[in-house]
Amino acid sequence: MESTSNDAASAAGAIESLFGVAGKTAVVTGGSRGIGEMIATGLVRAGCRVYITARKKEACDATAAELSAFGECISAPVNLATHEGVTEFTDFLREREDKLHILVNNAGATWGAPLEEYPLEAFDKVWNINVKAPFDLTVRCLPLLRAAATPDDPARVINIGSIDGLTTSAVQHYAYSSSKAGVHMLTQHLARELASESITVNALAPGPFQSKMMAWALDDPQARASVAARVPLGRIGSPDDMAGAAIYLSSRAGRYLTGVVIPVDGGITAVGR
Repeated sequence: MESTSNDAASAAGAIESLFGVAGKTAVVTGGSRGIGEMIATGLVRAGCRVYITARKKEACDATAAELSAFGECISAPVNLATHEGVTEFTDFLREREDKLHILVNNAGATWGAPLEEYPLEAFDKVWNINVKAPFDLTVRCLPLLRAAATPDDPARVINIGSIDGLTTSAVQHYAYSSSKAGVHMLTQHLARELASESITVNALAPGPFQSKMMAWALDDPQARASVAARVPLGRIGSPDDMAGAAIYLSSRAGRYLTGVVIPVDGGITAVGR
């Protein structure tokens, strides 16, 4: 019996090691709410030191304080939509860290309007935040990512795309869907460029999750039920679904993946809308 117990403990330890991320340093942009908060919560609970960013200081500080009950979470309120904001944050990070193991580019924006009323400035705002800012931040973080990277345990960049960048949506958010398709291609391009430096770059493409972007639909019980009914697995995504996908990509289990876009959507992209 003792041998069986020891074997079980050894197997459990091996699995924990395979999916473990404890001791790593991570950045989650837009980490004060929504999908960013889900991922930050998972990483903190898994033992990472996590920096979260947000434009609103009060919200960023409050989420960091809440997550600090489970581990180490540092608030870094900054507007990453500008190059100056990206520079301010990376300077702040380099003062405190000499390595960055995980960068999650999550901060984003959307804009919806009827086709013939859709403003061109929507493309400037949404593409600036959703595509240009993650590119800028990733490049600025490369020295810290390189310092953390090894062939056996690469540094990880995780970009948050969307199923709206994989399939067409009935929602009239033209700049958003095209920007998320851009995020997916940027992910693949960076993955090709950085693979030789032991830095993996992957993307998660969420389906319906409770977030500010989905509040217009999910805060209404009838609309929420309608959205859930169109998901093959029959429900809205939960925080653990996003956290689990991010932890997988950040762990030893996900070290051999790069350049992939993983739909976390309950089967929507596989079955169609």
